[in-house]
This record gives sequence, structure tokens and C-alpha cells, in this order.
Amino acid sequence: MTEPVALHELDRVGTVRKLDGDQVAVLASSALVELRMEGAGRWRLLPNGRVGVIHCGDIDVQIRPKIGISRLLFLLGYAADPGFRPEDVDATAEPDLWPALAQSLARQVERALRGGVLQGYLTVDDALPLVRGRIRIADQLARRPAMLVPLEVRYDEYAADIAENQILRTALRRMTAVPRLDPPVRARLAHLDARLDGVRVLPHGIAAPAWRLTRLNARYAPAIRLAEIVLRHQSAEPGSGDVTVAAFVVDMSKVFEDFVTTALRESLAPYPGHTDAQRTFYLDLLRRIPIRPDIVHIVNDRPTAVFDAKYKLEKPTSGYPTADAYQMLAYCTALALPAGWLVYAQGTSEPGQYRIRNTLIDIIRYPLDLAAHPRDILGQVDALAAMATATLT
Repeated sequence: MTEPVALHELDRVGTVRKLDGDQVAVLASSALVELRMEGAGRWRLLPNGRVGVIHCGDIDVQIRPKIGISRLLFLLGYAADPGFRPEDVDATAEPDLWPALAQSLARQVERALRGGVLQGYLTVDDALPLVRGRIRIADQLARRPAMLVPLEVRYDEYAADIAENQILRTALRRMTAVPRLDPPVRARLAHLDARLDGVRVLPHGIAAPAWRLTRLNARYAPAIRLAEIVLRHQSAEPGSGDVTVAAFVVDMSKVFEDFVTTALRESLAPYPGHTDAQRTFYLDLLRRIPIRPDIVHIVNDRPTAVFDAKYKLEKPTSGYPTADAYQMLAYCTALALPAGWLVYAQGTSEPGQYRIRNTLIDIIRYPLDLAAHPRDILGQVDALAAMATATLT
């Protein structure tokens, strides 16, 4: 195998590697990297706004997030479930995504199974030579008219093949399929998979089954939340020809937007009104020019605060992105709001407030320090919610 490609998210030079046609097709479809032809089968690989890792044939490509792997996994987890806690992941010792994710998953599943494999009641439809549970009369008549046995029955069974265990086992299986895992970690994953023997593994493309946090499955919660990240973002399957493809790729702009949306919704919950995401409004009176702010807080059917999340890769010296100001000015004008909040990942710009000429509208930059501890990141969002609601009239 050739030496792995490891690039930082902000890398602007990239690296040149020789790729075959299958590898070019897989890397291009993943959108993890931008590919620029250098000639003679050689391509320059550059970050493309996404982070993650992809294995294709004999090449590994990783784009490392500027915020670190632990923070990335926290943002992913919290965006999907506000119950996701910082301690649910511990990847600070691993610079590479797959080993970090594998170790975190193994650790959490071990903790979940420490009290034994969780079981629950399942409804089973089966054909049996005797009555168990109740007979499904309609199915019996449709499938076996004039036959006494076997009987189409439905009964409840207390077993391990429940949604929580299906999510865990499927995530374990997908992690064991990725390359460059140390043998001890791979052995831990295989051992945990064996402990869940009899639990169904979910096919690729099938959504994870729904589950609900209860007193009985609380010890499973951190492991399930981490496993769901694996199921949402990781794949390991055959590609074209004989090429094996394994990938974990996320769009950082979408990750940041989803995190800010969920965190602001949680922070604004104690205040009057409700918070909408991606709700359509109109800039013109004839309702022909739609606008969709990321987040709008509404009280008594009236917009009272508007936010837009902007994950930018520019350095601080790049200056303030004026297109964002134009967009927010349109939102404030259409919604009749005196202020609009642009929420950035820190590093793009400093905090600032700008009064727009010939108006009473203020556009406010609010950077989040994603290098901070997750509890402090959430505290920054709480402070933003308090400031935004303090300006309501």
C-alpha cells in the first residue's frame, strides 16, 4: 500500500499522487478532495470543504478537521441529539479518524455491555405446528386455506434482537471493515460483535431503527449515539471492479449549520416563542423571491430574531465576507428586524457590530470558539441566545 495522504482542512497546496481510473472515480464521487490533473496519471489532491477519510484500493486519503477529531464527533453527535455529551467521545490521543472512532466506539460499547446484553419484547410473525400467541386468521386463510397446520401466529418474544443492539452491532461490523486499525482494536470490536450474536445486522442503505431513551436502556445511550454517527456517515463496501471502498466523509459547513441550529433551538427553548430552521419567507410583496434563513425565532407569529451559521475557511486576514452581510441585510429587511446575527466558526473574523447606512439595522458577527471544551461551546451559544432575546421589542 502507498503512503497515506494526510492533509489539513486548510491546506491550500495539497499533494500529488498517481491514481488509476477507479480511484479517481471514487475520490471524485466522495467530494472529499478536489482533483486537479497534473498529467501522466498524476493528480493533485486538495481539501474540498469536507473532512474525513476514504480508502480506495491501495490509497488512503484523510482530511483532518481544523477543530480536531473529538470536537468534530461532538458537533456531529450534538447536532443529531442534544443528549450527546462531551464524554461520549474521547479521541484526543488519535490524530487519525478511523482509529479514533474505533477506539471510542469500542470503549463505549464495552461500557454499555458491562451490565449484560439488553433484551426486550419483540413481536414475531411465524408459521408453527402449534398455537403460540394468537392465530393470524386472515394470513392463515390467504396462505393455507383448508389446512390446519402450520398455523400463522403472532407472539411476543423476550430477546436481544432489539433496535438498540441492532444499531450497536451494525456499527461494530462497519468499523471492523475499515483499514489501518491496530490488531488489538480490531480484536476488541470482533469480541463485542460476538457478544451480540443473534442480533440482526442492518443492511447498507437501511435507516437505523428508532429507539427511545428509558431508564432501562440509559446505560446504552452514549454507545448508541456514537454508533449512530458511524451509521450516518461511514460506509465500507465493494466499489467498481475489484476496488474496495471504505469512507467517512462529512461536509463541515453542514455539520456547523446543523450544530448551531440544534444548539440555538435548545438555548432559546426557555424563552417565549419557538425556533424554526430553514423556514421559507419572501423578500418581495408578490412572494416571488423566497429566502430561507438558517434559524428564526418566532413569538406570537412574528419573527423576533434571525441567525445564519457560516463555517468559513478563510484566515483572519481574509477580511469580513461582505456577501454574508448582504444576505443578512435582506433577511432583516424582509422580516422587519433591527438586528441579524452571523454565527461563524472562530478564525474567520473577530466579533463586531455594524450599523447599516441609512437604516436602523445592525448586523452582528458572533464567532464560536470550537477549540473550547464542548461545555464552553454550548455556553457561548447560551450567551448568544440571551443577547438576541435581550434586543426583542
